[in-house]
Amino acid sequence: MNSIRRHLLLALLGTLGAAMLLAGWATYRTALDEAGELFDYHLEQIALSLRDQRFEGGAQALASDERLDYVIRVWDQNGLTVFYSRPHYTLPELTRLGYSTTETDEEAWRLYAIQYRGLTIAVAQPIRVRNQLAAAAAWRTLQPFLILLPMLGFLTWWLVGRGLRPLGRLAQSVQARTPDSLDVLPAGDVPEEVRPLVDSLNDLLTRLKAALDAQRAFVGDAAHELRTPLTALQLQTQLVERARTEDDRAAALGDLKQGLQRASHTVQQMLTLARQEPEASQATMSDVRLADVVRESVTEHLRLAETRHIDLGVAQADEAAMVRGDAGALKILLANLIGNALRYAPDGGRVDVSCVLADGVARLEVADNGPGIPPDERGRVFDRFYRRGSGSGAGLGLAIVQTIARRHRASVELGDADGGGLKARVTFPPFS
Repeated sequence: MNSIRRHLLLALLGTLGAAMLLAGWATYRTALDEAGELFDYHLEQIALSLRDQRFEGGAQALASDERLDYVIRVWDQNGLTVFYSRPHYTLPELTRLGYSTTETDEEAWRLYAIQYRGLTIAVAQPIRVRNQLAAAAAWRTLQPFLILLPMLGFLTWWLVGRGLRPLGRLAQSVQARTPDSLDVLPAGDVPEEVRPLVDSLNDLLTRLKAALDAQRAFVGDAAHELRTPLTALQLQTQLVERARTEDDRAAALGDLKQGLQRASHTVQQMLTLARQEPEASQATMSDVRLADVVRESVTEHLRLAETRHIDLGVAQADEAAMVRGDAGALKILLANLIGNALRYAPDGGRVDVSCVLADGVARLEVADNGPGIPPDERGRVFDRFYRRGSGSGAGLGLAIVQTIARRHRASVELGDADGGGLKARVTFPPFS
């Protein structure tokens, strides 16, 4: 189980333990240095105190006390040992006067030697004695902290738990949210470290609420919009059944076929719109040359334009106009713009399609010489199922264009064409 409290506790106690070990090592080294200076002073003082000693009887008995860690050895001017306090210890031969550190087969020694009236006096002490005393000093320093370590662990556990209480309250608040209640989370008393999480959750809840509201509105609008054509289809079916002559039946079947086409077109547009939503689309983005999209879309609509003698063509196709996007979705976007232009352009009219690159920004443009759209109505035409006047479409074409544009972080603008009519412009972000 991944627990923040356990991770923090282990991290804090581990850091504290490492700090204690480091402090213990530093204390040991400091105590060892201080003990070395103190014991060196003692070695010197013992050697100086033995200068007037005759090294007979009592002195030798005193020096041979087993409780004394020091070993004393005295040589005469001929190099003969005249006194040795611990004959069973093996001391190294004297190499120089003053302080020195040396080793024998048994252990390491610290020595101090002086010469006085033809005698050489050396006092030695095992290095292990100094190490033991330094270790004992370091242990005494760390012992209280080791005793307090369990208490520090419990206190850390409690403090971390208390600090994580806002997260617990936040989790309960999130758990209480339902699809019917997606209000934002209160952010007044949350800690500064948790505020980015709360802000992100609130942003997610806001977008989720907007998506659910849009979904409910879409379902409601779709049900309303489909009710009329389905009712018409039922009536047209009844007219086919009641037709008494072949001419009446043919006319009724023609009306039924047109009704089916309109209903099928509406359903197809609804499916296209649903598939182009950012949450539903799974298409991967790639580098798209807009000139290729323009030429393919114009070619696909040429037969429809010819039936009404509309001059449909490519006004400009800049090969350098590149975007990062979904080629299939961009074809759907341009197809809806061209379809709307062909629908509202008069017979024998003109529709120009172009893609340009200006200041590093790629644009798609579709212009016609139809009646255009009044400026105060241009914002509403992007609403789903909105139709102007007695339009025969599903009212989803520009809504699909807007949805695809948003997926590509592009903007859609409606303006006046140069020769009258409407110009639709899609501006994409800089290509990188």
